[in-house]
Amino acid sequence: MPDQPLLLRPSVDADLPALTRIYGHAVLHGTGTFELEAPDDAEMARRRDAVLANGLPWLVAERDGAVLGYAYANHFRPRRAYRFCVEDSIYLDDGARGHGVGRLLLTELLAQCAARGARQMLAVIGDSANAGSIGVHRACGFEDSGVLKAAGWKFGRWLDVVLMQKALGEGAATEPRD
Repeated sequence: MPDQPLLLRPSVDADLPALTRIYGHAVLHGTGTFELEAPDDAEMARRRDAVLANGLPWLVAERDGAVLGYAYANHFRPRRAYRFCVEDSIYLDDGARGHGVGRLLLTELLAQCAARGARQMLAVIGDSANAGSIGVHRACGFEDSGVLKAAGWKFGRWLDVVLMQKALGEGAATEPRD
């Protein structure tokens, strides 16, 4: 039986073990996150609930019943002036990398955040050598905003943080509606 098409959908509670596994692998083996200890299912549920409580999307990519990756956006900072600025996060299962899953997730995330009134999306990318994440953001129209040199220490080395940004909808051209 051939593979089912890729399905992008809102995450549900039943996805938590897959979300925890995917993120845990990124924490323990990657530099895209500067977290050093992998969170458990309960902590991932708390994080997901916080995003959803803010009225923002947490999406999963699924094929043949398996979660291949996820993406979500949350407010960049908690202060009210930042309410139109979101930061994206995308994590993929190792087997899903390089197959366009991240780009599809990011494209849908951009659309959903714009529909919810967000005006700017930021990418705060761990590790300036993270070519996959930098590339997918560029392909989706993000522009370089800066680099925080040696901002994190993981796996025995200093890591940069790459900042990228994309205007959503009318961006800063008009006043937002509250």
